[in-house]
Amino acid sequence: MDSTDRQILDLLRTNARLSYAELGRQIGLSPPAVHDRVSKLEATGVILGYRTLVEPETIGLGVTALVGIVQTDSSEADDIAAELAKLPEVESCYYLAGQESFLCKVRVGTIGQLETLIGRLNRVPGVARTHSTIALSTKWENRPQPLTDPDEQ
Repeated sequence: MDSTDRQILDLLRTNARLSYAELGRQIGLSPPAVHDRVSKLEATGVILGYRTLVEPETIGLGVTALVGIVQTDSSEADDIAAELAKLPEVESCYYLAGQESFLCKVRVGTIGQLETLIGRLNRVPGVARTHSTIALSTKWENRPQPLTDPDEQ
């Protein structure tokens, strides 16, 4: 990946709907050259996909919580992660070093739904206990980090 690929990624991470022509105009390449580069970035797994970001409250998901999960000593992290992946309310899941094994960002419509979800999480085999923090508001999320050339660091 070179600096041109990084420019393409920076632009697409800001607006994935940019046409190849617009991308090319902004970085000085022809649309076919941009298409080739984007295709290679997709094929090599640098670009994992494209998605539409929505305001969670507008689709009935007004409650966001961070749920820490402590696993039992005899459980396998991969087994717990597989069970967590089955729960559509779990938006993100991180495996941690420390007292908690996982930190999950969950979204639900109401506090009652959160209570139900926490009960389901506590019944996942291998979960010893959970610890929840409710977000009062979201100041920002999904902010792309600037791409830097590894040779410049």
